[in-house]
Amino acid sequence: MVRFSSEPAMEPLTTSQRTKLRGLAHSLKPVVWLGKQGLSDGAVREVEAALLAHELIKVQGSGSREERQANARELADRVGAEMLAQIGRTVVLYRRHPDPEKRSIDLETDD
Repeated sequence: MVRFSSEPAMEPLTTSQRTKLRGLAHSLKPVVWLGKQGLSDGAVREVEAALLAHELIKVQGSGSREERQANARELADRVGAEMLAQIGRTVVLYRRHPDPEKRSIDLETDD
């Protein structure tokens, strides 16, 4: 599998961090849609760009339940993101920005 990200794998998220991120993702709309082509290199590049811009995104897929689950796991692996949730056709991904100055989500504080 090709991994587009040059960022090393991040530390596992704590339960409270995952809960906070899922709460932040609740109001988000999907920014990338996986169509009949499935998990193409172009789709992976779009997810890479969206994660770099937003850190926390939703991706909407198509296909059978098993295909969507497999695509979500593979996508998270390929882009080095944490899969926070998969609800129906939508998957929530998080990858912190490699530049600490550009991070928009602070996971260190308790809200």
